[in-house]
Amino acid sequence: MAIIATELIETKRDERGRRITPPSEREALVRAYAESGLTQKAFAKQEGVKYPTFVSWVQENRRRRPGPKIGFTELTLPRAASAAPLEVQLVDGTIIRGSSVEDVARLLQLIRC
Repeated sequence: MAIIATELIETKRDERGRRITPPSEREALVRAYAESGLTQKAFAKQEGVKYPTFVSWVQENRRRRPGPKIGFTELTLPRAASAAPLEVQLVDGTIIRGSSVEDVARLLQLIRC
């Protein structure tokens, strides 16, 4: 004769019957999602969370997380402008302008220090 043990775990629910997920659990799920490599939809389904609810948790987490400090520094090299200016746009949106390849290369070195 097999004995089956069960455990009833009661979760808190709001007045409309929706499960209440504590902030610490939400943050843990958002961190796990970031490391999972899954889409938000796939992760929410895997964890048994409604997709729109999970999306709102991810967005809330992004709003609370401090973003990178953005600054601007103008660098000028002493050289007369010659032919058509060169312009390089980096992946992060930074634009480097110079009148020669050497100028642009030097500016890149200065901003990467």
